[in-house]
Amino acid sequence: MSSAAWHARIVCGNEVGAGFLVSARRVLTCAHVVRWSGESAVTVTFPHDRDLGLGEVSATVAVLGGWAGAVTDPGDLAVLELDRDIPFAPAEFAPPGDAYGDPSPKLIAYGFPRGYDEGTLAEYRAASEQLIADEWIQLESWTAHGQPLAAGFSGAAVVLADSGRVVGMVSSVAGAREVRNGRMLPTRVMTRYWPELGELVPTPDHRPAVKERLRTLVRRAESARLECDPNRLYVDAVGPFGPPLPEEGFDRLWAAAWYVQWEVTDPEAVTRFADRLAELLDAPARRGPAPAPVWSPILVEIDHSGAGGDRASVVVSAYRDGQRRAVGARQLPRSRVRAYIQERIDEAFTQLTPGAEELIAFVLPRAWLNEPVAQWECGADDPTPLGCAYPLVVTDRSRRRGGVRHQLTRRWEKLDAGSGTSLHRVECGSQEKPSRLRLRLRRDDTDLAGFTAPPGAAEARFEATLNAPVPVLVWPRTGCPAPEHDGPCAGTAFLDELTAYVTGVPPAELPRHFLTLRETADAADDPDRHWARDVQLLWDDPRCFPEPTASPHSPVT
Repeated sequence: MSSAAWHARIVCGNEVGAGFLVSARRVLTCAHVVRWSGESAVTVTFPHDRDLGLGEVSATVAVLGGWAGAVTDPGDLAVLELDRDIPFAPAEFAPPGDAYGDPSPKLIAYGFPRGYDEGTLAEYRAASEQLIADEWIQLESWTAHGQPLAAGFSGAAVVLADSGRVVGMVSSVAGAREVRNGRMLPTRVMTRYWPELGELVPTPDHRPAVKERLRTLVRRAESARLECDPNRLYVDAVGPFGPPLPEEGFDRLWAAAWYVQWEVTDPEAVTRFADRLAELLDAPARRGPAPAPVWSPILVEIDHSGAGGDRASVVVSAYRDGQRRAVGARQLPRSRVRAYIQERIDEAFTQLTPGAEELIAFVLPRAWLNEPVAQWECGADDPTPLGCAYPLVVTDRSRRRGGVRHQLTRRWEKLDAGSGTSLHRVECGSQEKPSRLRLRLRRDDTDLAGFTAPPGAAEARFEATLNAPVPVLVWPRTGCPAPEHDGPCAGTAFLDELTAYVTGVPPAELPRHFLTLRETADAADDPDRHWARDVQLLWDDPRCFPEPTASPHSPVT
């Protein structure tokens, strides 16, 4: 399948235009191309489809950008919903600044003027990064010859000639034969009218973790129907010296969030917007008494069996209404542990409290804390990683004894009354003695520690952190292979991304956030290069895993 297969030809009544596929069922085009959609059917074809024979695909108009009908009216954007999935890759987007430069990069548009049902190419450049009427970028012909922009190019993706990545959409042509220019909506303007597009466009000024956190918080807010004023959030985020609130304001939280990300040059404005939104989301919990844990856990306990180094003891149980219910227990060769656990987890779901939020917790010996349990498949018929299907954490078996459990419980009670999470970074090259680290963690009431490497690579400092005891630890299962070095490394980059992702997130919410993070990493274009590909989360709230109540009677008779 050609990499250009996502170019689309759109017909609505007598109007013919272009468009481009942005997801399995979504196509972007100009609103004026489908202006007669209330009276005429909208059909979409993909001229580069040589293999599948899709033919005409029916579509409906799902989103309109607010275009009022005149050539100079803003919001000339429409999102079409196709009647079936299209089985090839959608368009990819370039960072917004890639459309400009000195020399100007060549831009290509693929349109369908009269006589060219199969499509034709036009070569252009952006005249300037300056917006016309705060809406359009002017396009100028690359040469004095070649195909001019004409009727049939409206809605065409404007792509970089060298990479084929989208930087905008043709919205109008010059209208005079002797004038070889036109206009495009750049992607940063398109997101005003369809904010969800912002998820597809790279923004190099913001780290991926910052954007992922913002998306997660906005989704939470919309799911919870949070009552908040997006205009007020914008003003608080940009501060008194930032860009003024747009005249029309924002009618949706998504619109305000993406506008801050795209239109505000101060990168910290996104963080401030997300921090304030996190405060609003968590405010009800802080106004009243600390809520009881909402998790309904499935506990998977793995330990050395004592019957040889190749065998393990496995116990699977589930909590219902705060009571622990046994699901299965077995001593097994380690090669059979995964399959047994997969079967028992499915069975454990039948024991959970109806409507409660599931949490899978692996209780592991300290030497096994780096086991890739989040990457284990859900089952023989479902290759989805467990950590991409459910909130999943590991805990340390040795911390389940009475004294440590009591300390952890007290720490969590304090955390419930606090705000969000702050990260203590255990960097590469640290010469700090483990005993001094343990003292500092206790003194500072550290709630979350992040490492550049797995436990075995920084064993003494890792054990000091576990024994402090810090309630939450995060590390990359691979990571820096020699953490005693000086200077930046992949582990430092991991901590930078992690810091941005967890700052301000309540510790009780971390399992849910890390589910989203693992899903994002697994779905990335190159999952192995995503910073969170092999992240491990040790999350230890004893209140979620109460031990069976002891009998009040002496067992001695």
